Amino acid sequence: MRPILLAGHERALTQIRYNLDGDLIFSVAKDQHICAWYSHNGERLGTYHGHVGAIWTVDVDPTTTMIASGSADNTIRLWDVKSAKNLKTWEFPTAVKRVEFSEDGTKLLGVTEKRMGYLSNIVVFDINPDPAAEQTDERALTIVCDESKATVAGFSYLNRYIIAGHEDGSVSQYDAKTGELIDNIPIHELNQPIVDLQWNADRTYFITACKDKSAKLVAARDLTVLKTYPADTPLNSATITPKKDFVILGGGQAAMDVTRTSARQGKFEARFYHKVFEDEIGRVRGHFGPLNTVAADPTGKSYASGGEDGYVRVHHFDKGYFDFLYEVERERINRMS
Repeated sequence: MRPILLAGHERALTQIRYNLDGDLIFSVAKDQHICAWYSHNGERLGTYHGHVGAIWTVDVDPTTTMIASGSADNTIRLWDVKSAKNLKTWEFPTAVKRVEFSEDGTKLLGVTEKRMGYLSNIVVFDINPDPAAEQTDERALTIVCDESKATVAGFSYLNRYIIAGHEDGSVSQYDAKTGELIDNIPIHELNQPIVDLQWNADRTYFITACKDKSAKLVAARDLTVLKTYPADTPLNSATITPKKDFVILGGGQAAMDVTRTSARQGKFEARFYHKVFEDEIGRVRGHFGPLNTVAADPTGKSYASGGEDGYVRVHHFDKGYFDFLYEVERERINRMS
């Protein structure tokens, strides 16, 4: 897989998102810029300007009409995709570390940082799908995370639950209408922060990435851990591939801990695991620093990674990827036949 290298950022990448059709990629970094790219050839579609701090997070609605971003400038901003117009700005007392649209695009969730005496909050706004409409200032819901700060969060299937990952390694399930805490379960090692949470296509389960060097597949309905994928380096991101039964993990040692030896040992690689059998099946090299974010194309044709080195690398899967049949699957098929 020969990658397409996207060099539109001057600082470390923080998050990458594909739109639902898989033809666009949105990337954000610590350089205060949001970039939009065509996924098939890496051509830059445009840049969204307005934030005055590092941008931590981005998401795109299901119709690719609007994107949302969260920043260290203590704001969530809503943008029109086509015109790059800033449609709405919501202000908070602390940085916004995560934004995510609901499955139908009618709600927007944000996760604020715990700092300066303020607790971490999960906030929800109702979104008018018409970009020409006035967006509300009022919060539809506020969840105060007083036990352990939320680091990531998102809406489950049918907007039934809000699932949040926490700094202490636990995962919480909230009622998405009332904000009531339904359950909180320690998923990862104690006090090892969960740093990413990404859904499967129908949002019935999700994958977490944690600094305890593992990723876990978890059911949204009851927070049962379905699968565990161990790594040999702290993880920053994990995603589930459609079409094929794989998950992709990205991470690496922090820049201050990196030596020439660790770089040669391949800590800066995207790691592919079989989703069902939990075995590592391959790695893709290329970045010159930790992978901070990985994302899978919803159509199953490609994946993208963003690194501390400031580059986005887009990999289009070749025929060998789609033809690949895992040994165990092959043996089972042979026995059945």
